[in-house]
Amino acid sequence: MLPWATAAEAEAALGRAMTAAEALWFRWTAETSDYYLYCLNILFLLVVFTLAPLPVALLELRAPRAVGPYKLQPRVRLSRAEFLKCYGDVMRIFFLVIGPLQLVSYPAVKMVGIHTGLPLPSLGEMAAQLLVYFLVEDYLNYWIHRLLHGEWGYEKIHRIHHEYTAPIGFAAPYAHWAEVLILGIPSFAGPAIAPGHMITFWLWIILRQMEAIDTHSG
Repeated sequence: MLPWATAAEAEAALGRAMTAAEALWFRWTAETSDYYLYCLNILFLLVVFTLAPLPVALLELRAPRAVGPYKLQPRVRLSRAEFLKCYGDVMRIFFLVIGPLQLVSYPAVKMVGIHTGLPLPSLGEMAAQLLVYFLVEDYLNYWIHRLLHGEWGYEKIHRIHHEYTAPIGFAAPYAHWAEVLILGIPSFAGPAIAPGHMITFWLWIILRQMEAIDTHSG
């Protein structure tokens, strides 16, 4: 929630007139709690998990010959029922693990300094922070992934993720609940190192999941 009751107070605190984007942000968030804004991540993730894999899935189902030359495993063709089952399994993980994790992790977001106030970040600032987030996540995810491919980690946890031996975009978040929690660490490490605005954090969550869906698309 912003600490100013009126736009004039906000502009006085900024020492300048608000930009159009800042004025829009002020009108939308002036009386909205930070916790509510953070929890919008749940909605964004639901939309991304549902819609981002859909174009490639429809291509595979409706035009398999057209998409075949571009597939890593062209001989593997999943049925519509298998796509739907994968999506249903992911939604179960989403509502039982990912959603509740988002609901309870707000104190950590607040603690590291992710904020909702004014001024809004510039495009350059957002780009620099997102670059840090991607580099940190990629490095940590690589080593954690290697550990999960060890004998114990694979047998107890990671093998679930590899049930789809020819992966599809919908299977990107398909994993053991423990893996979902463990791999949340690399995703949050970057924002913890270089905390920014909530808008940047939203964008990071969306881009990171779209990257995961793309790399699992096959």
